[in-house]
Amino acid sequence: MSSTFTKSTARNIFYGGSVFFFLLFVALTFDTMSTLPKQDNSANLTESVVRGKKIWETRNCIGCHTLLGEGAYFAPELGNVYKRRGPEFIKAWIQSQPTGTPGRRQMPQFHLKDGELEDLVQFLKYSSEIDTKNWPPNIEG
Repeated sequence: MSSTFTKSTARNIFYGGSVFFFLLFVALTFDTMSTLPKQDNSANLTESVVRGKKIWETRNCIGCHTLLGEGAYFAPELGNVYKRRGPEFIKAWIQSQPTGTPGRRQMPQFHLKDGELEDLVQFLKYSSEIDTKNWPPNIEG
């Protein structure tokens, strides 16, 4: 019994494999696109959250902190800080930062107004409500 691998067999394997993987790609794309809206928390996106994100970006918070696993690892992950500490703690912590002690690792004082502070807290609240399937692991202490 000898097996022969002809050009037509090779072509059929190539086309069959191509169709299979194309259909697999389409199925996985459909699954992702139908699952994401249930997890992304976009229903709770408000103007306050958008302004808070702008504060997050313009103050370069991600230069020290991570959020949902993205950013620097100099300071704590803030993906669930709202759930862990609550809004009043976050506001008090940000407002209580000293204006600078040379040689000491600390958060800068951004002198945020009350409205800006509330917007930033709303952004952190929004971020904490995104269903990340518990990634990244974020346990304090």
